[in-house]
This record gives sequence, C-alpha cells and structure tokens, in this order.
Amino acid sequence: MDAKKPDMSCARVVQYKASGLDKIYRHNERRNESYGNENVITEMSRYNIHFRDPGDETYTEIFRRLEAEGVISTRGLREDATLLDEIIIDVNTQYFEDHGGYEYAKRFYEEAFHFIEKKFGAKYVVSAVMHADELNTEVSERLGKDVYHYHLHAMVIPIVEKEIRWSKRCKDPELRGTVKEVIHQVSHSKKWASDIPERDEHGEIVLRKNGKPKFRKSYSILQDEVYDHMISHGFTGFERGALGSTSVHLDTLQYKIEKDKERLAEIEGRIEQAKLDYEPALEAKRKIEEIDSLGKRNITGKVVLPEKDYNDLTALAKEGLTSRSKIWDMQRGLEYYRDGLMRYATRYENLRDKYEELTEKTRPFLDAMEHFPELVSAFVNKLKDLFRDKAAREQAERERQIAEREKHRAARKLARTDRELER
Repeated sequence: MDAKKPDMSCARVVQYKASGLDKIYRHNERRNESYGNENVITEMSRYNIHFRDPGDETYTEIFRRLEAEGVISTRGLREDATLLDEIIIDVNTQYFEDHGGYEYAKRFYEEAFHFIEKKFGAKYVVSAVMHADELNTEVSERLGKDVYHYHLHAMVIPIVEKEIRWSKRCKDPELRGTVKEVIHQVSHSKKWASDIPERDEHGEIVLRKNGKPKFRKSYSILQDEVYDHMISHGFTGFERGALGSTSVHLDTLQYKIEKDKERLAEIEGRIEQAKLDYEPALEAKRKIEEIDSLGKRNITGKVVLPEKDYNDLTALAKEGLTSRSKIWDMQRGLEYYRDGLMRYATRYENLRDKYEELTEKTRPFLDAMEHFPELVSAFVNKLKDLFRDKAAREQAERERQIAEREKHRAARKLARTDRELER
C-alpha cells in the first residue's frame, strides 16, 4: 500500500482590477446560473458559509461606497490598478475528511478568516466565504461517496497608511514638511512590498548582483503566516505548502482531459477487478439457489439425501452465508463504478469535443500568427484597446448608477431632515 501523501496547506493571492470584479463576484457569491467548473454542484451551495457577507452590494459597489465615505483613498491610483486582492486558503480534501469533515472545515476557515481580518483590517475585508459545493472527484471515487473540497475565498482591499505632508509652497513655514493628513491608500504594490531578506541554507543573507539584499517574495511570507497562525490556534496535522506549485491549480481544458482519461482508465480497472471478485461469489449463490432440486422425499415427507449431496449442500450453505454480505457490498461497489464510468466517459467526450472545436476555431489565427505575426499582433492590440474601452465605458456607467443612487439617497435623507425640522 502506498504511503499517504502529506496534507499540504496553500495560500494564494489573485489580483483584480475594476474590469474583473463583477465576474469574480458572481463566481464567489454563487450568482451564476452555471459554472465553467463542472465540479460545482449548485444544489450544495446552501452549505457555503459566509464569514463576511457582502449582502446586496457587489464588490464594486462596496469599494465605491467606502471610497465615497472616505474610508479608503484612491489618490494617485492608476486607471488599470488592482483594486481588490483575492486570498484563497485551502488544505487538500483528505485532511478535512480525516479530521471531521464539514464541521471541522467550518471551524478551520473561521480561524483563517480571523487571520485575514488581523492582517488586512476587518473593515477592508469585502467578502469571505467558505465553498463547500465543489466535488472532489478523485477522493469521491476512492472513498465510494461524494466528498467536497472545502476552501476559503476572501476579497480584501489592499490598504497602506500614507502620510500627506505640507508642500514647500505652504504659506506657513512652520507647516512645511509636516504631516498634513494620513490617508488609507489603495495600493497592491505597497501592501505586498517585502522587507524580509532571503537567506541561504547557512542562514546568510542572499545578495543580488548589485550587492543589495534579495528580499523574500511576499506571497511566500503569506504561506508562512497562514501556517503559523493555524498551528498556533490548534489546527495541526498538515504541512506548509510549497510555493510555486501550479499543478494543483492548473485549470486548462487539456489538463482536465488528461486527468479524466486517467480516471477513466482507473475506473475501468476497478470494474474489471470487481468482476473478478464478484463472479466466484455469484457462482456460489447460484449453486445455493439450486439446492431445492437435491434429494427425494420419503413416505413421511422428510427429504432424504445421499451422503455426498448432504456434504456438498452443507458446504455450499456455509459458503453462501459468508458470501451474501460480500455479494451485496460488491453489487453496490460495481454499480457505483459503473455510474462513475458513464459519468466520466460522457464528460470526457464533451471535453474532447470542446477541445477539438476550440482547436478548429483557432486554427486560422494560429496559421496567421505563423505567416503574418506583425499583422496579427497589431490586430490583437487593437482588440485589447476595444475591450479596454468597453470595460471603461461599463465601469463609468456603473459608477454613474452608483452616484445616482447616492444622490437619491442623500435627497431622501435631506427631505426627512426637513420634515423633522418642520415638526
């Protein structure tokens, strides 16, 4: 039997600009009717847990509201800058199966949420939800039951405190260069800037070619921080994940096809083995069903058996009793794997059709890239500009609608105030 693989934690950061917020909002908050990830079982979405619920507001609306209220500042922010960071924390599925399943996962990720609140500031956490509706097909097949992969998605605004100082042009000479105000500035690059030097196996600081220290990647530091926090709060039994591994998160069509081909081959092997185990037990059951034809009744009504038939009968009876439970278990297992085979065969065919269709659709583009790379590059850049303009227009329209709602809200508030004063 193969040694059990260690349970590994993982903490990832995904950046989102204004143009990507609506899509990730619909995905994380399960506002779509269907999902590209076929393992999302929407009937199970009711088991998802919100530790920070955005309510009726979208991520964009929350961001713009906090900006309007002065809680955050976008001063100096580029038009295409990162507005929100998505922090994804998870441990492989088997870890939770071994420690209590769903209830344990809720406690685990609630503590992970507290870590995120502490690191990023509670008021800058827009949403935090534990997904419990994504089926882990590999573990489900291995354990013979539906098993879901629990993980946490947290959307946070990367905020740094920035001191705004009086300029040299200030009329009051005593104020020049002093702190005018402190703003809470949105800045992904500053939030994730690292000042922790990287060290070699001997503990020495690693230097760059220019002689200056090389700093650790901030995402690697996040891995350490998540691991240390969870261990210190009693959640043990897993190891810190290795940074840079992409195979776990690879989500391309080709990768899915290859994994499903592997699962198909594995299921087919299991079915063949189940048949080998099932047939001998089934044969014994058939023999037991034939015992009614053995022997003859005498004048008193008793069944008289030859000694050989009697010995065969008692042996078959014992074998049948011991095999009955085994047959039942094997029947259920065989049905499960047959269902799995059909499910993955269908899924594989669908994915293969999509892959072939995608290949056919992109063939003219690939041929053009091969023969006219400069023209294709210019065309792609033009498309990017068009999509960027469209996203900017959509964003402007969303902001206009938000401003309009704020205007109506302010008008209603003013009207209420006037009515109260009139009383």
